[in-house]
Amino acid sequence: MLNERCLCQATGLYSFLTLAPMTYLLIATITPSKQTFSREPGRETAMAKDILGEAGLHFDELNKLRVLDPEVTQQTIELKEECKDFVDKIGQFQKIVGGLIELVDQLAKEAENEKMKAIGARNLLKSIAKQREAQQQQLQALIAEKKMQLERYRVEYEALCKVEAEQNEFIDQFIFQK
Repeated sequence: MLNERCLCQATGLYSFLTLAPMTYLLIATITPSKQTFSREPGRETAMAKDILGEAGLHFDELNKLRVLDPEVTQQTIELKEECKDFVDKIGQFQKIVGGLIELVDQLAKEAENEKMKAIGARNLLKSIAKQREAQQQQLQALIAEKKMQLERYRVEYEALCKVEAEQNEFIDQFIFQK
């Protein structure tokens, strides 16, 4: 295969073709310029590059025809690498944020569990307080009942003491009369 560049004039247009090794055939057609060409081999190549450069076509370091300027191609490659780095950093950031979200969710669940325990404990204390209040009322009712019973026993005791005193007096009078 040939790896040569040829520049020829055909029907008012300059045609540039490259036969690369293996299978690539690139053809670009450009409009003619007002330049004249000499037959010097190095000069033809430089002039072809100038003409192609005016048309927006360039050769890379492997002498392949490219649409983009080599500087633009280099900037594009650098931008691609920076974008890849940026995407990698965004991926790492998403992993970190994902871990943080999982941690916050776990803490929220634990806080909710503690909140439920606290509400349960508060309700238990309220029920214990109500039970104590009910028990206190029962004991106060029992105390009042016992006080009433004590008062009845005291009145009965006084009555019995009076009866005893009367009986003792009767016995004393009966003994003194005999």
